[in-house]
Amino acid sequence: MIKITLPDGSVKEFAKGTTPMDVAKSISEGLARNVISAAFNGTTVETETELTTDGSLVLYTWNDKEGKKAFWHSTSHVMAQVLEEQFSGIKLTLGPAIDNGFYYDVDFGDQKITDADFKKVEDRVLEVSREKHEFKMRPVSKAEALEIYKNNEYKTELISNLEDGTITFCDHANFFDLCRGGHIPNTGIIKAMKIMSVAGAYWRGDEKNKQLTRVYGISFPKQKDLTDYLELLEEAKRRDHRKLGKELELFAFSQKVGQGLPLWLPKGAALRDRLEQFLKKAQKKAGYEQVVTPHIGQKELYVTSGHYAKYGADSFQPIHTPAEGEEFLLKPMNCPHHCEIYNNKPWSYKDLPKRYAEFGTVYRYEQSGELHGLTRVRGFTQDDAHIFCTPDQLDSEFKKVIDLVLYVFGSLGFDNFTAQVSLRDQENRDKYIGSDENWEKAESAIISAASDKGLNYVIEYGEAAFYGPKLDFMVKDALGRQWQLGTIQVDYNLPERFELTYKGSDDKLHRPVMIHRAPFGSMERFIAILLEHTAGNFPLWLMPEQAIILSLSEKYENYAKKVLELLENHEIRALIDNRNETIGKKIREAEIQKMPYMLIVGEEEEKNGTISVRSHGQEGKGNIIITVDEFARIVREEIAKTLKTFEV
Repeated sequence: MIKITLPDGSVKEFAKGTTPMDVAKSISEGLARNVISAAFNGTTVETETELTTDGSLVLYTWNDKEGKKAFWHSTSHVMAQVLEEQFSGIKLTLGPAIDNGFYYDVDFGDQKITDADFKKVEDRVLEVSREKHEFKMRPVSKAEALEIYKNNEYKTELISNLEDGTITFCDHANFFDLCRGGHIPNTGIIKAMKIMSVAGAYWRGDEKNKQLTRVYGISFPKQKDLTDYLELLEEAKRRDHRKLGKELELFAFSQKVGQGLPLWLPKGAALRDRLEQFLKKAQKKAGYEQVVTPHIGQKELYVTSGHYAKYGADSFQPIHTPAEGEEFLLKPMNCPHHCEIYNNKPWSYKDLPKRYAEFGTVYRYEQSGELHGLTRVRGFTQDDAHIFCTPDQLDSEFKKVIDLVLYVFGSLGFDNFTAQVSLRDQENRDKYIGSDENWEKAESAIISAASDKGLNYVIEYGEAAFYGPKLDFMVKDALGRQWQLGTIQVDYNLPERFELTYKGSDDKLHRPVMIHRAPFGSMERFIAILLEHTAGNFPLWLMPEQAIILSLSEKYENYAKKVLELLENHEIRALIDNRNETIGKKIREAEIQKMPYMLIVGEEEEKNGTISVRSHGQEGKGNIIITVDEFARIVREEIAKTLKTFEV
């Protein structure tokens, strides 16, 4: 008998040779019907893999990330089978699952797959799937594998790097593929599949190698799931921040300025300023001091911090001055500068914590193929702050930062989020700086603070920054997509590298602990995500203009100006549209501009000292006739619902 430990901690005994599917059936028939993948002792296995030792078993369904991964990887096998049938002589390479679906890289030789071929491939994939072929793993010797793939240089390269005795093939129908495993029980579970696109991709990601064709696809256990997904993609296109940013005149890009370097237009600059002032106000209340640092620094500064070793080779190259041997770098991070600000004078334990905050612009040379609107740029501004505190203050300071991040999320409508404790890779420690002792103290501090604050968090190994562990906030937007927004990091290493000290109560010098934090992260990326989350309908307190006054004709222009003055007295941002256009056209254009309120003024409004108020998106509903003072009260109440007061 063997003992199987389940995720809830329960232990059950089974006969040796029991499979994950057998375990599922022993729990419930309903679970067995839904299980599509499994992991045993942390290793992905098939649902029919025979278990011969004691161990921990996790069963996955479609609702689990690992379940989807197995589902999509299995579909890539079926698609590869169909591509081989319909394009004879092609060479298959790799076909992994990705975040949304899968791809297969294929050498089509002189042939080419186009949009016109997609439906034929999709139909055949579903035809094969309905035949309910089982996925079965089998071991193959290295010599046999090399012989089988002797005409496929891509597979032989992969096999050459494998050890004999570790090589397996996966079979289904009359098709086989070199594969490590991780499949659904049979093809019959695949009910819907679509090829999303094709693109060029170099073999092994190396531009010196041959360019292959990458065929992207996605599949689902129900046709409705595919339909819903495609509708979601269409909605995502409508919400694309690049499209909305252009329509709302927030930002632009110029080839003459350079790729990945956004230009903020007046409305976008005003939006950024409101976000900055919002956070600065909360930071001031929380005891932060504002600092400003240069856009460049001597290369030695970043060598000391470790950033040059991390970013130097792949970033903007050093700036050489007329002085021999003098080199500067565009600033890749603000933290080294803040360390030097701390080092400007001696400190006592009575002076700590010191909290330095800066909206600092940094520069990193992202590859042109990785640039994407505002979410991936070469110059971006971080809402950076660094807290220097004693070890005894670390817990309370970290929790205060968590409170600040939650305040930011709450005021901007990000209600659906989880926290991720990002720790070092358990195996590969070479990419991190600092002692094991410091890392263990920092990791324990983050886990303790997250637990005490009652955060719903998961632990992810290998996701830490190179100088310390961090707490990342993973936010789901209105389309259900997950983004990393807001980060807090504990760092014992930079204080050592910069020899930061404070005099303790024992009159001896001690090292402070450093907390890095950025609730927005990158202002550019944050605004892009906020644009897509809200579809451009920002919270009222943040909107570039909160109202537009639409006069029915030139006769009411003076009254429109009077209304504007009254609104300004109430600190409501508004403008007048007094163009010689129909009121219908003015309303339509105000809707496109996402204007929260349209205030229509004409003869009746002028006579009664009122405004006719129409809300954005209220088509088919009547306007309300009220005074400017009453409208101002409505605006204040709406803002108060979202923009809470930050409590220290």
